Amino acid sequence: MGEYSKALSSYKRSLEIFKIALPPNHPDLASSYNNIGKVYSHMGDYWKALSSYERSLEIRKIALPPNHPDLATSYNNIGVVYDKMGEYSKALSSYERSLEIFKIALPPNHPDLATYYNNI
Repeated sequence: MGEYSKALSSYKRSLEIFKIALPPNHPDLASSYNNIGKVYSHMGDYWKALSSYERSLEIRKIALPPNHPDLATSYNNIGVVYDKMGEYSKALSSYERSLEIFKIALPPNHPDLATYYNNI
């Protein structure tokens, strides 16, 4: 079993340092929010996970090109949380957006595409 409280504490500390050291829309901030969201998701705290994943997505939309794989990852993570919350239409919408980006960003036979098709 994971030590979620330690992981969460470390990720939050990392985020605080990044907030001081980096510009407000730096991709490393998005990664920190994504990591925090992942821990909250594993803990079953889906609202906090969703909030963290959405903040990560907001930053990535500003910092990255529109078809960057990290954007697709953010949409996928949001879809996973909505799926766990039973919000299936919202999950599907997020999964579909994720797949749209991955279909552009990855080669047509990339094995990760199978995973994202499977989510839908």
